[in-house]
Amino acid sequence: MPIDPGFWVLQTLNALQLSMLLFLLSVGLTVIFGLMHFVNLAHGSLYALGAYVAATVAGLAGFGAGVVVAPLAVATLGAALYFLLIRRMRRAGPMAQVLVTFGLIFVAMDVTRMFWGDLPMGISVPAWLNGQLDFLGIEYPAYRILIIVLGLITLAALTLVLTRTQVGAMIRAGVDNDQMAACLGINVERMFFIVFVVGCALAGLAGAIAAPVLAISPDMGLQILIPTLIVIVIGGLGSLKGAIAGSLIFGFVQTFGAVLAPSLASILIYALLAAVLVLRPAGLFPTKG
Repeated sequence: MPIDPGFWVLQTLNALQLSMLLFLLSVGLTVIFGLMHFVNLAHGSLYALGAYVAATVAGLAGFGAGVVVAPLAVATLGAALYFLLIRRMRRAGPMAQVLVTFGLIFVAMDVTRMFWGDLPMGISVPAWLNGQLDFLGIEYPAYRILIIVLGLITLAALTLVLTRTQVGAMIRAGVDNDQMAACLGINVERMFFIVFVVGCALAGLAGAIAAPVLAISPDMGLQILIPTLIVIVIGGLGSLKGAIAGSLIFGFVQTFGAVLAPSLASILIYALLAAVLVLRPAGLFPTKG
């Protein structure tokens, strides 16, 4: 086992970077699950769309413009998707929701192939983010540090909104018991819409910031789907605390498993998932509802 402190710092940073990407993607989906009771497997396709939009806009107006435009574009698409499909499918039952949203994944893949082709794309970051930073005695890419910081800022902002504002109280009430919240005068339908659109925007942001690190391809949304669902199941549906806990667990198990036990890395996270399902079927930090 390596004893070099730099090794542990490097792998910890790698795990944090992966965890923050998964958190940005999973937090919107877990609240959608918890509040709307809607199984939206196409959430990963919104992540892929965010990456493609960011790459396209970055080629025209720079990286910063791409990161800003991608969440807005994905949120707009999410709003249209909500009114055209999601609202109609909410009462259809889990099986119908799974079939329809899983079909949307392949529709989205073919649409991206039509517009952007089938070859992987890349995106360049500004020069000031393309260097290395000295962090605890090791050199680490500045852009990956930015991903960690952005994830932590998003976590702090969501925590503040959900725990310290009236909107957050209404969202928590809707997650715990949407029928009782409606009886208390909360416009649950509007709350559903806001949460869904914000979740879509976070998926677009995750795709935009992941674009310089990962290859942009039509099936990247499908590839990220299983890790995201694992994060949600481990953490617990509808829980911000569960989203960050599940993301950190997945990120650290996947990263350290790959370097310390490569032969077992592919099954470690699934073994952990099975253990959580047996011991805590509702997840580590489930909501009351």
